[in-house]
Amino acid sequence: MTNIDTTTLIDWLHRFAAVAADKREWLTELDSAIGDADHGANMARGTAAVIEKIDAAPPATIDELLKTAGMTLVSSVGGASGPLYGTFFLRMGMTAGAVTELDAAGFGAALRAGLEGIVARGKPEAGDKTMFDAMSPALDAYDAAVAGGTDLPAAVRAAADAAATGRDATTPLVARKGRASYLGERSAGHLDPGAASTTLLFETLADAVAG
Repeated sequence: MTNIDTTTLIDWLHRFAAVAADKREWLTELDSAIGDADHGANMARGTAAVIEKIDAAPPATIDELLKTAGMTLVSSVGGASGPLYGTFFLRMGMTAGAVTELDAAGFGAALRAGLEGIVARGKPEAGDKTMFDAMSPALDAYDAAVAGGTDLPAAVRAAADAAATGRDATTPLVARKGRASYLGERSAGHLDPGAASTTLLFETLADAVAG
């Protein structure tokens, strides 16, 4: 695969929703340690709402698909995760445009715009113990792979692997953003739930691209 199309992205969202439902208790367990214990429920509810919306009226273009996903997440998910994930998909859609497929560079630009939206909204930095700690290295790995001539499936898999590494690296960190930051030093020793769900996002993307 050299390009990613609307059908593959719909498959991605389906896979992400299925994994969010499957991992609901795990994400909640992670969030109960350093947050409000609602990340699993929020992600499962929000992604299910996205699937209900796009299945009822399948979007024809990538921007329509991703904007629909983003707006649905913003409106159906409480806490920080809805606005952050919603912004991610909205910015992706705005950058992708009214097309039915993107090449590896174009898709990378859309992903990068999504991350920039998260940064604009939440102001995260590396080491804050947030979803940024999984997403930023994932996109760096993706961009490096594409620049090196790697094909799209391998580039997305590299992103997923980097996200997992970033996720795991959040465990010893002291949170500096979000609800977890209220715990101070007690937030250390726990995996960040946002980084965990972000890794699921990229792992399901890799699976969808691989077919």
